[in-house]
Parts: sequence; structure tokens; C-alpha cells
Amino acid sequence: MSTGRVWKYGDDINTDVIFPGRYTYTLMTPEEMAKHAMEDLDPEFAKAVQPGDVIVAGKNFGCGSSREQAAACLRAAGVKAVVAKSFARIYFRNAINLGLAVLQCGEAADVLKTGDPVEIDFAAGTIQSGGRTLRFFPLPESVIGIVQAGGLIESTKKKLGL
Repeated sequence: MSTGRVWKYGDDINTDVIFPGRYTYTLMTPEEMAKHAMEDLDPEFAKAVQPGDVIVAGKNFGCGSSREQAAACLRAAGVKAVVAKSFARIYFRNAINLGLAVLQCGEAADVLKTGDPVEIDFAAGTIQSGGRTLRFFPLPESVIGIVQAGGLIESTKKKLGL
């Protein structure tokens, strides 16, 4: 379960907008990256995002390069999930590997607005906001475990008792 507020963006949000490419080889920690999340699209985002907040977008979120920083910076900034009509395939996998929930829900992209409060139940596949219940395919237990552990590496360590 996650509670936060919506940050709404459009279609084709590419990885260079999520994490500006000019920082690719200069910022190395997720905490450094978080300070520049969404900088070229929304200069206020990194300063104002709160733990548990959710990005809602249109189609093809995360298109562009395969750099993991585009998922890592959002997770480090406190974003709990990205909800979109569709995702670029590599971004989708990178996000899960890094512990950032990615949810496909076209209805959410159509009706939610910036600032709307949301409550997401990953296991039930629901997004609650303003008296509405929006549905997405529930996340499998294994993916919920990866998100809760903070990523695939941490989840694997936990399962191995390391």
C-alpha cells in the first residue's frame, strides 16, 4: 500500500527528461541523481516531491536510452510508483530491478491530475483517488517483494539471508 500525491505528465517522457543525460557520468549516487530528477521537464519536481508520491503519465514513459539512472533518480527522490498508459520495455524492467513500481493504467492517466491524493494497493490492483477506484493488473508477490526490498539485489540478498 502506498499513499501520496500525483505528479502528472504527458506522453513520450524520455529518459533524458527523467534524468538529464548531461549528468550521466558526473553524478554517481542515487541521492545525487535525485536532486536532478525531472529537472528539464519540471524544475520544481526534485525540490517538492515527497516520499510516496506517484508519477502519472501517458504512453511510452521511459523511452530513449537504457540508462538505469532514469529509474534510480525517481526512486531515490521518494517516488513510490509510476503509473502510465504504457512504458518503454527497458525502462519497465530497469524500474522493477531498482525497486520502483511501474503500473499500467490508462484510466489513471486520463482522470488523475497533479496534486490529487492517491492510495495504491499493489496486491489488489487498485488506485483510490477522489472517491474513484481505478484498476490495474495486481503486481505479483515476487514484484511486490522486490519493490518492498528496494530492488532486485536487495530482495535476492534477503531471500538468501545475506
